[in-house]
Formats: sequence, C-alpha cells, structure tokens
Amino acid sequence: MPPPRIALFALEALPNARAVRRFVADHAETIAFVGLSNAERPATGGLIGQVRRHLARSGAGFLPYLGVNFGLPDLLRPLAPVAQRLSGSAGTPEATPLAALCRQLDLPALRVDDVNGEAVARAFAAHAPDLIVAFHFDQIFSEATLGRARLGGINLHPSLLPLHRGPVPTIHALADGGAAFGVTIHRLAAAIDAGAILAQEAVALPADTTATRAAVRLHEHGRILLDRVLGEIAAEGAIPPGRTAPVLPYRGFPDRALLARMRREGRLLTDARDLRDALTLSRRA
Repeated sequence: MPPPRIALFALEALPNARAVRRFVADHAETIAFVGLSNAERPATGGLIGQVRRHLARSGAGFLPYLGVNFGLPDLLRPLAPVAQRLSGSAGTPEATPLAALCRQLDLPALRVDDVNGEAVARAFAAHAPDLIVAFHFDQIFSEATLGRARLGGINLHPSLLPLHRGPVPTIHALADGGAAFGVTIHRLAAAIDAGAILAQEAVALPADTTATRAAVRLHEHGRILLDRVLGEIAAEGAIPPGRTAPVLPYRGFPDRALLARMRREGRLLTDARDLRDALTLSRRA
C-alpha cells in the first residue's frame, strides 16, 4: 500500500529542531501539511504569562533551561539566512528553520494557536491527510480533531512510557537517576501521553548528559523509530493496535524543590554545550 499522507504537528525548539527538519525533508512527498505550534499563543497567556507561571512554580533557576531550549532558537530564527550564508550551511535541511524549509519544499504550513480550532479544521478539509504525526507538539488533540485523519494519529515521546508523562520527560528521567532514558512512539489519544504503545526503546546516554542534551538525542533516535512505525502503518493500512499500559501519574514542569534536589545531586538541566548548540542551530548540520 502507498504510505499514508501525513499532517505533521510540531513545536520547533532545540530538542527536536534538527530531527524534525530531517524528517520533513525525508518525507516531503507524503506530508500533506505542517502545523507549527505558536508557543506564545494567547491561550497560554503569551510569553509574559508563561514566564510568570514558570517563575512562580519553578523559580528563576528554571529560566536558563527555557532560554536555551525555546527562547534562543525562537529569537535567532529570523537570522538563520545570514547564519547559513556565513557558515556555508544554506540548503541543508537540518540547519533550515521549519517554516523556511516548508517553503523550499512547497509544503503547506500554518501557525497553530489552537489545534482544535477552525483554522486547523480547514487545513484538514483542504489537504485530507490520512495520519496525524506529533513530533514535540505542545497541544492536546481532541477526539474530533483526531477523527479528521482517516487513520488517527501517533506521537513521538522522549521517555519510556508510561514513565514520565508530560512536557519535560528528560528532566524527570534525570531526576530519577538517569537510568530510564528512552523513546516511545504511541497512538494519540485525547489525553496526555496515554495512547497504546507502538514502539519503544531504551537509550543509554553518557553520564554527563543534561536534560536538554538527552531530549535532543532522544528525538534523533525517535525519528528512526518513527520511520519504522510509519513503515508498519503503510504495510498494514492501519495503525497497529499496540500495547496498552497503566496510565502513571502525570509529571509536569518541575517545582522549586525538585530543581533544588537536582542541583544538590549535580544533575544539570542545561550547560554551556547546550547553549552553544542553541546558538548554532542554523550553522551546524
């Protein structure tokens, strides 16, 4: 059977940037459209509202992690063409921001404020994808939205589900000792990281791995696992039933106490090497 036509949804940031860009380049012929999450959307309180919530819950010690993973990549994205010319990386998918890459590949792309809103519904109606693929996406699909794709949807999650459900799984994996790093491809459901598990692999990471670097490595590994699952879906004409697992407690953004314990134990959210990676996303393939 032909491969399914994909509606890809992503929040482009340091953890997934290179991996998701390569995925788009490799699958351009089967991508129906790309939905790019607006991290500063009004429903989340915008940038100021989000920063206030993070400060209240996690304290100022969480800001370097947010800056390296999200703030700097977003701030530097408009400068990517200049950085590419200076470094000779122009035309390299991994060094090209997703919106620009979609234009180069003639792929429809839209900015997503509400994945369950009218603009996304119109995109589904116009492009008729068979399958939703979420690749580091920060919004929850409703049953109605999942039903807009004939086959439903799948998600790449950088943890060994059902462990570490939530938005920052590598922080919690590191806080729990770092022995449970891995990546899961699972069926999308109208609940956070709760669908049937389709594929899963543990990944051994170096002892000096930060939560940021772990997320980058796991998304890169997950892209390979995702390709395997897409091959199975194409062969069977459906998402495999997968393996159900107990839904363990949700692990949200860290609070001050967790971050203080991690600091005492020498477990780092981010470091200078991660900062360098964030500054060079458009200059290094």
